[in-house]
Amino acid sequence: MMLVSNRPGAWRWVCLMMVAVFFLSTGCIGTGKGRSGPLPALVPVTPGEKAYPAFGDDLNFEGLEEALLQSLAYYSRLPETRTFAVGDDRYSLSVMVRSVVVLLNAIQEEPTPEALSRFIRENYRVYRSTGRDGKGDVLFTGYYEAELTGHTEQTEQYRYPVLTRPDDLVTIDISRFPGVKSTGKRHLIGRVTESGAVVPYYTRNESENGSALLDRTEILAWVDDPVDLFFLEIQGSGVITMENGEELRVHYQTKNGHPYRSIGRYLIQQGLLEREAVSMQTIRQWLDENPERRQEVFNYNPSMVFFKEEAKGPLGCYSVPVTPNRSIATDKRQFPACGIAFITTEKPGETTGDEVLSWESFGRFVVNQDTGGAIKGPGRVDLFTGHGPSAELTAGHMKQPGSLYFLVLKPSAR
Repeated sequence: MMLVSNRPGAWRWVCLMMVAVFFLSTGCIGTGKGRSGPLPALVPVTPGEKAYPAFGDDLNFEGLEEALLQSLAYYSRLPETRTFAVGDDRYSLSVMVRSVVVLLNAIQEEPTPEALSRFIRENYRVYRSTGRDGKGDVLFTGYYEAELTGHTEQTEQYRYPVLTRPDDLVTIDISRFPGVKSTGKRHLIGRVTESGAVVPYYTRNESENGSALLDRTEILAWVDDPVDLFFLEIQGSGVITMENGEELRVHYQTKNGHPYRSIGRYLIQQGLLEREAVSMQTIRQWLDENPERRQEVFNYNPSMVFFKEEAKGPLGCYSVPVTPNRSIATDKRQFPACGIAFITTEKPGETTGDEVLSWESFGRFVVNQDTGGAIKGPGRVDLFTGHGPSAELTAGHMKQPGSLYFLVLKPSAR
């Protein structure tokens, strides 16, 4: 079954992409059957299996077209020889492009859940993440575009700097050095000392939360709340409303190379918050109520993020804008870049103030367009929720179980 739209706009996109696909390779599938070793991040599931989902979309496809087009924009920049690992299988660029184009065309018809499920069964191979336990259990969290208040100059009120990459920070691609054994890391971040030695870059504590780096970096803005600034680093992007009313968008540029450590975990370890009660909102409340210990908690996380100004909305790790409620961040070593995904998890139901009183199950198509320092392995997904109070509420509380699937077009549908 193929769904075809009568909308002229949809046809323009399909025609353009079909021309692009024509010049790409046919996309043979390589399979890893007969493999041995650890379980792959994705395994095939077929209709009739208990793990095979009933495909529906709780947002009625809103925002999905935009997200899919961003994936096509990413694919258009890649060489024709690029391939993508999906579990034990490998697909060509042309197959990934065609997978997006066919789904993009299909959703123009706004199919019913039944028609959509039938369309997916007939046209797509479905892979399920093996999750945290090897059985498909995935933990879903959320992230959002932070909102801050800033000033172009340092004042008594605006004292906390948003910094760009320091001029003494160096990134070393160790894969270019012969004889260096891989440790799982390709790049090292550090600085060069006066004696010529390369050493790790300053930690958060060593740089005094960035204030010791002011002569080595550009200051994008001064903000009025150190907690807001800390959470901006965790989210990776934000909008700073300046004193003249203009908005300054900032986005992750690089980091100091030290591993991210969760301050929520630190507060639990210190007996300052109960594990069940930890959320972004409760962490923020504790920091606001205990300013004398704020820096101690901040310093538990040695990682620091440096930013750049960005004209458009927040960008994912593949340099395409992420779409609210449609873009996910995963471990980029485990899952195909900008691939089509489907998730089942929970979203806030009844809320009051900063609290979520109940959670509702949902299924939704998303696109794999970002990554994150705390998003490791096949059992973690971060959902981009956008910006504003609702986005912050969802992202701050979301710690829900669920399942993650990836879709690739079948050979018969290409």
